[in-house]
Amino acid sequence: MNESFRYAMLLCLDSAARLVTLEFRLDGDYLPTSPVRVFVVDDYEPFRRRVVSMLQEQPELQIICEASDGSEAVQKAEELQPDLILLDIGLPKLNGIEVARRIRHLSPGSKILFVSQESSADLVREALATGARGYVVKTDAGRELLPAVEAVLRGKQFVGRRFASQDFTEISDAEASEGPRSKSMFAPVQRSVEIARRHEAGFHSDDASLLDDITQFIGTALRAGNATIVLATEPHRNSLLPRLQSYGSDTAAAIEQGRYISLDAADTLSTFMVNGMPDPVRFLRLLGNLIGTAAETAKREQARVAFFGECVHLLWAQGNAEAAIQVEKLINQLPQTYDVDTLCGYSLSSLQGGMESHIFQRICAEHSAVHSR
Repeated sequence: MNESFRYAMLLCLDSAARLVTLEFRLDGDYLPTSPVRVFVVDDYEPFRRRVVSMLQEQPELQIICEASDGSEAVQKAEELQPDLILLDIGLPKLNGIEVARRIRHLSPGSKILFVSQESSADLVREALATGARGYVVKTDAGRELLPAVEAVLRGKQFVGRRFASQDFTEISDAEASEGPRSKSMFAPVQRSVEIARRHEAGFHSDDASLLDDITQFIGTALRAGNATIVLATEPHRNSLLPRLQSYGSDTAAAIEQGRYISLDAADTLSTFMVNGMPDPVRFLRLLGNLIGTAAETAKREQARVAFFGECVHLLWAQGNAEAAIQVEKLINQLPQTYDVDTLCGYSLSSLQGGMESHIFQRICAEHSAVHSR
């Protein structure tokens, strides 16, 4: 992997953190007389370490605990009663939404700020409905985390700039304390007429991190009652099923209901590739049929389809980067017709030398968000 690519792959935390400072004492809204006690909950250790490092640079903040799963987070919050909790959503054992709901009862004085890779507006609404005061997407954390912390500690609501077009009405403590909703862990909410575009890319240094990403993306969708499509290699499809089960997804039921469709990426490629390039008509017909079939199985109103694909990775690994980019462009046409969220997986460990920086930049340009592990 060349140095320019390494640099491009760094989380924006590393480049932007130095440019942002907390200024709690600029007005009278918040004048801490003792350090703010902060609890950081995230199962991905490198990201958690970086967040902790950023916060430790602020003299007003004191990291009192870290946790990597939901059950531990609830236990430690009750025990320590922290002032501020930074909370991920895709946690093992107990997801962050449920963690926040429980903490609201066990540690009502704790302010909660979600820091998650999930960028669905519906999920942001559900997170804020727990009584959390803020939401930051991980890829935006470099420029937004510290301002979010400041706003939340002042008692204000903070939602990242990427959601500027959305109307997130502040939720009162009375509404937030009503507890879990009966129909679904992530209850359906009213969305805008325009379909939100979520087309993300994950670049992974090994299979374990790739499978972690797929598990969180597909597992969250299944638990929300949505339908899912996985186009992956056979080893990844086989490894994914037990991981989803451990994540809390009833995959057997989802398969039986048709909410979990799993196909081989190479076989799928062969159905729409013509002379080394994707045929747009074949591609859109194939994916449209798959998405439409999957969406009909979801019992939830306004259900979305979560689509993970490795076809683009296979094309790139074959040396056909141009075809991979064209597939990414075609994927961007899908939300014009369907309620679909897409995650494209690239495994950097499969080829020596990684990806050339200009190819990386062109691929990134086709996505709403990019993250690496």
